[in-house]
Amino acid sequence: MSDDEPKQGSAEDQGPVTVTEALADRLAEKREDLFEEFGIRDEFPPAVLREAEARTGGVYDEIEGEIDERRDLRDLTTWTTDPIDAQDFDDAISIEREEDAYRLWVHIADVTHYVTPDTAMWEEAVERANTVYLPAYTIHMLPPVLAETVCSLVPNEDRLAHTVEMEIDDETLSFEDVDIYKSVINSDERLTYKECEERLEDPSLPLGDENELAFELADRMHEQRKEDGSLVLNPRRDRAHTIIEESMLKANKAVTHTLMWDRGVEAMYRVHPQPTPDQWSEALQEIQELDGVSIPGSAWGDDPRKAVNAALEESPERQLNKIQRAVLKVMPRAKYMNDPFGGHHALNFDIYGHFTSPIRRLSDTINHWIVHENDVPENLIELCDRASDKQKDGETAERLYKQFLQEQGLDPYAVNNRGLEVVEEEEAKHTV
Repeated sequence: MSDDEPKQGSAEDQGPVTVTEALADRLAEKREDLFEEFGIRDEFPPAVLREAEARTGGVYDEIEGEIDERRDLRDLTTWTTDPIDAQDFDDAISIEREEDAYRLWVHIADVTHYVTPDTAMWEEAVERANTVYLPAYTIHMLPPVLAETVCSLVPNEDRLAHTVEMEIDDETLSFEDVDIYKSVINSDERLTYKECEERLEDPSLPLGDENELAFELADRMHEQRKEDGSLVLNPRRDRAHTIIEESMLKANKAVTHTLMWDRGVEAMYRVHPQPTPDQWSEALQEIQELDGVSIPGSAWGDDPRKAVNAALEESPERQLNKIQRAVLKVMPRAKYMNDPFGGHHALNFDIYGHFTSPIRRLSDTINHWIVHENDVPENLIELCDRASDKQKDGETAERLYKQFLQEQGLDPYAVNNRGLEVVEEEEAKHTV
């Protein structure tokens, strides 16, 4: 469980799930009911949309005017990797091999250049607190007109970014040096996860060597996390996802360690309490009793997170979800706090917070502001509580909507990954 999962993906080779107009209407009604119940705002106020639209004008002149004040990384090989249906690209990476280290750059869309505390967009982002992902329906935190244009790291276009540059020791994979700064980048290519896998299969393709090096580092970081006791609930993730997940985790960790140890400032830290020993025992017993699943004897007396990892790696595919559910059932909710006390249990990080997704999470937007301004909002505790509460609301709405889809004879996973298409009733009969 990374707590920083890549954004929703999609099946690249399948068409959308088809539904009748009547069923589409029922789904819309259910969404409206959930929005009302959980205070989720679907439509943006006109003033916010006008403000967002105004910030998308004169982009190139504005970027040109910023270059002297930023690190110019436009000549650095940089690329994004996202689901095929991604509408905005808020993170990109660059990597180079040095004599005794890896140098990894994680570039994040500089949202707070456009969305500042004196704007209506900021107030609306605080109101929403996060993007809510329902199957085939997204309620954005920021107006798409902004998120999908100037804040999207599209290829072959100059873009403003907030870069985390990390020198990572070749032997220990620890930080030798961390530098966080505003930059201007120009992405060389936008890859889908499938295209990333193709480059890994054939390094002679463009960005093949770079992705190969990125996976080499990511795979090593992933294995080290597991050895250190980080819980990995999805052990069979493909290489493309591993590159992005591990790069983002490393950047998030670098930023929040810098804030805590180097600056000693409050921020929106991500704190994840641990289950009680009895709760862990209950989860492990439930896992051990699953057909075809066993926890190696050596893992029982060790860290329970390592025991779960061992069970997941050896279990049949059909039991993965049951193991995950057994663990999640006893896991307390992670929450945002203004100090990192207690750390992040699932990741086994003493300090952790979010920085890499400011388009879809308020916590990341706030942390971008704190990093650059070295100033903490007066209502930080209130913002932490709001982000935690709204995340819970969004997840509950998502769960209830998925249940409703199942009641209507739809597979939420298929809808989530392939989208929906409204067709005539006779045409939909065979594909719902």
